[in-house]
Amino acid sequence: MDGEWTHHGKVRARQQGAEMVVVVDGLTTQAKYYKPLIYEFFRKAWRGGRPAWGEFEVTIQMEYLGDPPWLDLDNLAKAILDSIKGYAFHDDAQVARLLVERLPGERERITVTVVKRPDVEAGHP
Repeated sequence: MDGEWTHHGKVRARQQGAEMVVVVDGLTTQAKYYKPLIYEFFRKAWRGGRPAWGEFEVTIQMEYLGDPPWLDLDNLAKAILDSIKGYAFHDDAQVARLLVERLPGERERITVTVVKRPDVEAGHP
């Protein structure tokens, strides 16, 4: 099951080791649209791993066609982090690195990549 895509509506996701990828097809200028959409995917369809403790790196890429949509990336990030909390990690305070970017693409979609950082002992980098 590791690495296989799980689909539900406009959302699909997979988990391979320490990395989870969530893809949402289509775009809207309303960031609040994504929280219930992704949350419902996890609640109804996700059969992957459980949330983990430790630190995470999250990359959110919003791909668009034509002119870039007017969407505040900080609002998008908050909606996405709220929707994956409890599935990728326990609390969004565990996100040690966050990159959110808007870029031209081949299709309109949002791709979220969550990677668990290796655990580091206190005082040892």
